[in-house]
Amino acid sequence: MIQTEDLPVVPLPDKVDSGKSAFETLKGLGFDDAISSIANGMVQFAFKLFIAILVFYVGKFIIKKIYGLVYSIMVNRKVDASLTTFVLSLVKIVLFFILIVTVVGIIGIETSSFLALFASAGVAIGMALSGTLQNFAGGVLILLLKPYKVGDYIETQGFTGTVKEIQIFHTIINTADNKAIIIPNGGLSTGSINNYSLEQYRRVDWKIGLSYGNDYSEARKTILSMLNSDPRVVKQYIEDDMKIRREHELEEAVKDREASSGTDPVKKEGWWKRFRSRRKSHQLAIQEKLREQISLNEGLPVKKDCTPFVGLDELADSSINIVVRAWTHSSNYWGLFYEMNERFYKELPEHGFSFPFPQMDVHIADLPDPIKLTSTGN
Repeated sequence: MIQTEDLPVVPLPDKVDSGKSAFETLKGLGFDDAISSIANGMVQFAFKLFIAILVFYVGKFIIKKIYGLVYSIMVNRKVDASLTTFVLSLVKIVLFFILIVTVVGIIGIETSSFLALFASAGVAIGMALSGTLQNFAGGVLILLLKPYKVGDYIETQGFTGTVKEIQIFHTIINTADNKAIIIPNGGLSTGSINNYSLEQYRRVDWKIGLSYGNDYSEARKTILSMLNSDPRVVKQYIEDDMKIRREHELEEAVKDREASSGTDPVKKEGWWKRFRSRRKSHQLAIQEKLREQISLNEGLPVKKDCTPFVGLDELADSSINIVVRAWTHSSNYWGLFYEMNERFYKELPEHGFSFPFPQMDVHIADLPDPIKLTSTGN
């Protein structure tokens, strides 16, 4: 019987400085030892690679679950949509970076050197992509300062539209004709923005031209009666209109709940919703009293008078121009503007007022007979 001895397995060094040192290490071994070491190293590397691939897919699954959990939490907590998209993008990037570093460490690459290399590469990339980093900083400032949010109607850098999404590096707005405009956050954070949705109430302006000879006083009374007959127009104070709107919304909500459930809506609501509703009303009352106190201390009027205004603006060449101003909730701005234009056009002539149009009067005067010029020759 032939007896064999197990060949000693000499593993390769974990850290090999260069290809030359690896060659010298294998050169000092016998042929069988070298083959055994190479085979052992390949088996170890294959096992580490298998573990790394397994960890990558498991980590990817965990990241997907964490992403969904964060998304559900932020949606259930009714977090601002712009902040939700930004946080989700940031969470996904950070988790994938941690996963890649972990997989690289499992394979056998030193993570400290990898991180140092990544940091140095990050500095170089940061210098090359300074504009992109500026957009990132601009996105952070926009989410912190909130000059606008998702759903606001804004005008900036020559574009006007509704904010659809605020991402890490840019903001997407939809125009009225449904075109998606992508604007970098860097310019938005440092440039001027006209946010039409920031204030709850806005002033609507009209300019009406009437022919000379119309009674301005009667026209003023007629226009004011038309404005006061519209429930969307603030009659005097914005605060009073806000109370009327809240009461109307509450009545509509009660009717809808009664129609859908057929039960008492107060009993159906949980204690937490009732507590939040009372707390919000209490906070609004405190803010109102604080605002009134500040206005009194500074000598300012407690409430701003927003009564509809009609005034004679200009005596033009062929018309008297009347300026009309009224306040309304921002959601009613365009509806009130166009509908009142239609009412002015239809109802003012019914009350005896006429609109001018460009015209030119030509007067032909009688001229004497032309003088006949005669020439005489020598």
